[in-house]
Amino acid sequence: MILATTQVEDFDRFLQVFSTKGAAKRKQHGSKGATVFRDPNEADRIWAFFDWDAQGWQSFVSDPDVPAILQEAGHKGKPQAAELGGQYDA
Repeated sequence: MILATTQVEDFDRFLQVFSTKGAAKRKQHGSKGATVFRDPNEADRIWAFFDWDAQGWQSFVSDPDVPAILQEAGHKGKPQAAELGGQYDA
């Protein structure tokens, strides 16, 4: 699992690209799905939880086609993966 965050220019524009071109490209790199959250404190920040392994994530972020997709989606910078702090049963 990968948790990533980024800032976007327009949430609706971001979702349109994320759910189409972005989804197709992520699938090519082994992603099994994603859930998107809007940050309650920063209107332009989103968080995405991916059913993806670290190798697939690295392959995706290294893909030369990805920067154009991110630009089309209105990313203000590169998405950043959050560091895992721990996993607990409850």
